[in-house]
Amino acid sequence: MAVLAPTSVSKYSISNSSSSSDFHRIPFNTRPIFGSKLKSGKVQPTQLRLLTTSDNCPGLTVKASRESLGITEQHKNIKLERVAETDDRSELFEDMKQRFLDFKNHKYMENLEHYQNLAKGQAPKDMSFICCLPQSGVECQGEYVCVLMFLEQFMVISCADSRVCPSTILGFQPGEAFIVRNIANLVPSLESGPSETNAALEFSVNSLKVENILVVGHSCCGGIRALMSMDDEIEKSSFIQNWVVVGKDARSWTKAAASTLSFDQQCKHCEKESINRSLLNLLTYPWIEEKVKQGVLAVHGGYYDFVECTFEKWTLDYKEGNLKEKHGRISVKNHLFWS
Repeated sequence: MAVLAPTSVSKYSISNSSSSSDFHRIPFNTRPIFGSKLKSGKVQPTQLRLLTTSDNCPGLTVKASRESLGITEQHKNIKLERVAETDDRSELFEDMKQRFLDFKNHKYMENLEHYQNLAKGQAPKDMSFICCLPQSGVECQGEYVCVLMFLEQFMVISCADSRVCPSTILGFQPGEAFIVRNIANLVPSLESGPSETNAALEFSVNSLKVENILVVGHSCCGGIRALMSMDDEIEKSSFIQNWVVVGKDARSWTKAAASTLSFDQQCKHCEKESINRSLLNLLTYPWIEEKVKQGVLAVHGGYYDFVECTFEKWTLDYKEGNLKEKHGRISVKNHLFWS
């Protein structure tokens, strides 16, 4: 922030017919309003003086005055220090700039029509794009054949962990998935009240008409570890505890079913169990359950183990009569393992 020079403010008439000797000055008080910090650690006061006249006039004159001869040199030193600090940080953003330009030149410009369509709105299952695939014997812009494709839109709920970006792991391109990331990829139940996650659910299901919801968990999840570590009594001042408690059912079931395992193994168990609980919580929203029942919306679980670089995927097998069981176990289908 730039150092502001001490100022005094005068208010006076700007009438062309008046001279400075015609002004009737009203008494005023001078008091410090802020100051700049000197090398000695003391604060140099800045005086604000407001001079008014008998005329109702908006004209203001700002007069600069300085009470310390050393402040100019101090200002120069501060400026040099801050330039050096900016230079250090600029290297980080210079790298970011190069990555952006690489995206622009090698993805955006090469698929300009697709990105222009995205600018009109996000509804990729209703939009088409051209995918060029190598195919010998067929020419289309050289050695490629253009294929018209239609997408089914996904909503993805994943963890905010920097190691598990769903676009990187699963290759989602702009316009293909509506992505929400939160601590421990949790889905709160309807009774939990408003949150960013269920607001996004309402928008994606009712407005974007997504056909798939995918909840993606992962290995070594700090949010699940916090859930498993917390006491039964929640600290009201802890935002983390007040959020991860959404997964309390998964925690309780894990501690009961895996009590003989080590804490790390229990956490891994809970990482997967919390995904299934989130799938059940999705069905507490009537407008989601109704679409699942009709078969126009499917809900899936996914688990990314970035230690082994494997991915598990499964789909909730909707059976209305079995969803309210005491232990809340779910039936799944299409369980796949990618390695």
